[in-house]
Amino acid sequence: MKKKIIGFGASISTSSINKVLAAYALTFFPEYEVELIDLNDYEVPVFSVDCEKENCPAEAKAFLAKLKEADVLVCSMAEHNRNWTVGFKNLFDWCSRLDLKLLQNKPMLLLSTSPGGYGAQNSMNIAKTIFPAFGGNIQTTFALPKFYENFQETQGILDPTLLAEFKEQIAAFKTKVTEEN
Repeated sequence: MKKKIIGFGASISTSSINKVLAAYALTFFPEYEVELIDLNDYEVPVFSVDCEKENCPAEAKAFLAKLKEADVLVCSMAEHNRNWTVGFKNLFDWCSRLDLKLLQNKPMLLLSTSPGGYGAQNSMNIAKTIFPAFGGNIQTTFALPKFYENFQETQGILDPTLLAEFKEQIAAFKTKVTEEN
């Protein structure tokens, strides 16, 4: 039976370039059963302690259950104003109230991209700092700058240097995951 890898873009944008990057990364794992999920399928109300007293939304429970299905996670961090997107942060907050270790120590490939030259690394850096406290087992990272210049859905990463770096990180990730098991 194949191991399962689940990927997602940390955004609720219907045209999320981070979801596109996560989907691209999943194509490099033919040895896994792959699934790309959409955070729009896990829409939750804005988190508040008052709302939490009423009950935790079923969608947050469903997102946690989906993560539990995975052996490996691929997460591509979107960025708004040098921070996580509100949609992802809100879902993360709800899920962390259900299970502080919501990322469940699953090996993670952490990605990010943006239209700008920094490739959403502010958001990625926050994740690199915060995720371990929530069970994030980040193995390797890759940031793709200038998405619209460096990526085409039919071809993938266009810049040869960035493509080589991406493939190097995928190979390093696979090695680390193999060593862990």
